[in-house]
Amino acid sequence: MHQTPLPEAVIVKLGGSLAAAPGLAGLLARLAETGAPLVVVPGGGPLADAVRDLQPRLSLSDRACHHMAILAMESFALALGDLEPRLLPCTDAAAMARAHAAGRAALWLPAEMGRAADLPASWNVTSDSLALWLALHLGARRLAFVKSAPSHGTAPGEWAAAGLVDPFVPTLAARYAGRLELLSVEEALAAFPCNRSAA
Repeated sequence: MHQTPLPEAVIVKLGGSLAAAPGLAGLLARLAETGAPLVVVPGGGPLADAVRDLQPRLSLSDRACHHMAILAMESFALALGDLEPRLLPCTDAAAMARAHAAGRAALWLPAEMGRAADLPASWNVTSDSLALWLALHLGARRLAFVKSAPSHGTAPGEWAAAGLVDPFVPTLAARYAGRLELLSVEEALAAFPCNRSAA
């Protein structure tokens, strides 16, 4: 499907482990205050973990679980939007562009675009790869993975080896020309100050 490129977009991928982080509400508030050109991408968190647990019990296919995990991301996005209503839910690039035109940060609801993405249906491809796929799809200039664990190294291969991002991220990262970084919550708060700078 054709999507409007958003070269000024800054993707902020929130790790699912942040669901239990005490700083989540403060981080969401900061991202909302920063506003455009942010696009917040949800992780799957405990909802995706539930899909993992269910797969062997029901002998579910990887394809079914891949789609279920994307729906888990969508559910977590709805939770994030409930916690911080200033984030504007968006299903596609056109909606993201409208949110940015209004000065708002977009919150990606990934069910439609994510399930149509040309990505392997495997647990090697999680919300991290979906966020990077979105950055490639939109031509976004920057992607920040925000994690509860501290960073190991500066390269996607090192992050994957440390279990901080999924194993498919380095493959996609080889095609990404933008700025790619992995931040803690504290580092993200410093990287996205209230003055609306997302440089």
